[in-house]
Amino acid sequence: MALKARALYNFQSENKEEISIQENEELVIFSENSLDGWLQGQNSRGETGLFPASYVEILRSRSGSNYTDYSSSPAGSPGHDSSFYSASPNPGISYQGSFEDDDDDDWDDWDDACTVVEEPRSAPGTNGHPSPNLQYPAAYGHHQHAGYRPKPVLERQDSMSSSKRGSVVGRNLNRFSCFVRSGVEAFILGDVPLMSKISETYCIEMGSRGPQWRANPHPFICSVEDPTKQTKFKGIKSYISYKLTPSNINSPVYRRYKHFDWLYNRLLHKFTVISVPHLPEKQATGRFEEDFIEKRKRRLILWMDHMTSHPVLSQYEGFQHFLCCRDEKQWKLGKRRAEKDEMVGASFLLTIQIPTEHQDLQDVEDRVDAFKAFSKKMDDSVLQLTNVALELVRKHVGGFRKEFQKLGNAFQAISHSFHMDPPYSLDALNNAISHTGKTYETVGEMFAEQPKNDLFLMLDTLSLYQGLLSNFPDIIHLQKGAFAKVKESQRMSDEGRMDQEEADGIRKRCRVVGFALQAEMNHFHERRVADFKRMMQSYLRQQIVFYQRVSQQLEKTLRMYDNL
Repeated sequence: MALKARALYNFQSENKEEISIQENEELVIFSENSLDGWLQGQNSRGETGLFPASYVEILRSRSGSNYTDYSSSPAGSPGHDSSFYSASPNPGISYQGSFEDDDDDDWDDWDDACTVVEEPRSAPGTNGHPSPNLQYPAAYGHHQHAGYRPKPVLERQDSMSSSKRGSVVGRNLNRFSCFVRSGVEAFILGDVPLMSKISETYCIEMGSRGPQWRANPHPFICSVEDPTKQTKFKGIKSYISYKLTPSNINSPVYRRYKHFDWLYNRLLHKFTVISVPHLPEKQATGRFEEDFIEKRKRRLILWMDHMTSHPVLSQYEGFQHFLCCRDEKQWKLGKRRAEKDEMVGASFLLTIQIPTEHQDLQDVEDRVDAFKAFSKKMDDSVLQLTNVALELVRKHVGGFRKEFQKLGNAFQAISHSFHMDPPYSLDALNNAISHTGKTYETVGEMFAEQPKNDLFLMLDTLSLYQGLLSNFPDIIHLQKGAFAKVKESQRMSDEGRMDQEEADGIRKRCRVVGFALQAEMNHFHERRVADFKRMMQSYLRQQIVFYQRVSQQLEKTLRMYDNL
């Protein structure tokens, strides 16, 4: 039975299942039974969808109660977490399946096809977090096995003191919003508890092009070499190990892909506002085929290059442990320590020190909007070039080779026909034509092999940037959410509904998010210029070498006709 209701607060929809409502707007409720704190109904504009139950009151006749108040509903109220989440002393953390409680968990005992985190198949969110259309708790797609025990998904812990204030900045009740899920909303509103001791600090400085991460004082690189098939359990289980040699210690360690995956999960878990490069894709079958192993090695090299060049990621203790630890006991202790790190998610923002220089928030917002438009256009063009390159690879391996083989066979058929009448046959000419046919067959094989020298390397770089670019929409959304909170708090302060000191605190914390995003934008551009310069130079050099080789084959064949 449809009921009339009135909106108590403004609510802005963030996905297609929701509708926006305005304070004092008349609504139609299809059923007063809420689902996890959400009601379904229709607004005054005729739009149908979901909105928070705690944001409305149902209007009743005088004979009954005046209205039904959902504000005490634990699932939908602004000051309470939904039943999807449990309270946590560390707000804003979304655990993606940790193994920290497993006793004597040895990495070598993990199944190679069963990894710590699986990327969602739908459009990725911030640094691989699930997109809004996924549902908890199965959104992360873990493969279940005996060693895996799912952890509760933790969300922000709202400040208890907020209920004592005269008014509170409105919270986003869309629990799937990356702004809420990442914990940035809790950080902006001051609900992330300060740690008594922060052992790590990441500094942002003002450079010639704006905020930038302070460089790693001990820069290094790391090689990825010698993928080797190894076995254990008397050959029952096989895996590929990679030799990693950091330049700062020049001592190799050996890691499996699952170890890279564990590290990647830690990075996503910790660095909220950083675009963590995606790992090369997994493959269910053919993991030991030579082409796949070589492709994964190339892409791990690019991934490692981006990790070591990032001023923040390269200094992460978990990354250093991954690269340097060789002792089995210390290895397990370091792994546990990384999994119990408290400075993750929203708490990571507490480790960032920003410059004292003033930045106008509107100027920052304009800069972010320009980068948003740029990244969207670049993402589209990277996808376009990827499709063109893949099609060209297909032609090299299939169409071009076949066409040159057909041409070679046709030349050889001509030569064979010239042998049919010996009195008029000229062996030198016949042999030259036959050799021409073989030359074009060779050229066809050269075309088939050429993508390994140029197009594959281009596709590796494009794949890396597809991953990096896919991270930015949600990271930018964090900044947009922070801007909205600043504007709302200032409006409330101007209306006398909030202390100016509280509004200034929100603005100050928004500056941290803004500086971090700008530093990440500058680092992205710096790497983009270097990577695409190298990619284009490599492609053109290989193309020149290739056509020189083709030219040499043709010139050698041409000389056979000179002395006829």
